[in-house]
Amino acid sequence: QRQMCIRDSYQGGHYTFAMARANMEEHCTLHGFEDVEAGILNWPVSVLRLRHKNPDRLIDAADHVLKAWRSYTDEDAFIFAETDGEPHNTITPIARCVDGVYELDLALRNNITTEKYPLGVYHPHDEYHHIKKENIGLIEVMGLAVLPARLKAELNGVARALARGEDLRADETLAKHADWAEELKARYTFTEENAEEILRREVGVVFATVLEHAGVYKCTPEGREAFLRFVQSV
Repeated sequence: QRQMCIRDSYQGGHYTFAMARANMEEHCTLHGFEDVEAGILNWPVSVLRLRHKNPDRLIDAADHVLKAWRSYTDEDAFIFAETDGEPHNTITPIARCVDGVYELDLALRNNITTEKYPLGVYHPHDEYHHIKKENIGLIEVMGLAVLPARLKAELNGVARALARGEDLRADETLAKHADWAEELKARYTFTEENAEEILRREVGVVFATVLEHAGVYKCTPEGREAFLRFVQSV
């Protein structure tokens, strides 16, 4: 069963997810950096949080993790440092200071592709490309969905069609959303009054799922076990 690690909200036209408020669900120890607080974040993207009052010590620990990740392979978890000479592993870092303690969130990234996922295994999967096809960047790792401008008009059209019982497949622009809309119709009764708000929330759910796709380790017992294997190897 998928664990929903975050709560979504809709403010000012943006879906926001509070990674900064996410807690460490599994504390860890980095060899040689036992004084640096470390832990796996309760977040869909695979994030290792480091905390220390000395920023230089924190940077050294983060550099140590980055070097380890760049060369790390775990075939059982489908993590490959490189294939055919092409490197795959890198880190997206986010830094902040909280009550005098410096924090670094290290999001583990991997850009490997397969025949099934030509844009990337840890990339938004094609069943959600009607909402989000672009890769997940720094802002989105932190939880703010950067969605294509086309969605503003398209979702208005989807809401109208759902409220009126119209066939989305009859509209060339909206047809891409038809399968998603059929799934939503099985769970909701749409009206002119509620259709827009339901779609806003469900787009948030899609974005949460897309973040999970970007996570190299999933929010499952197996995923956490594999994540810990990496941390213990650092």
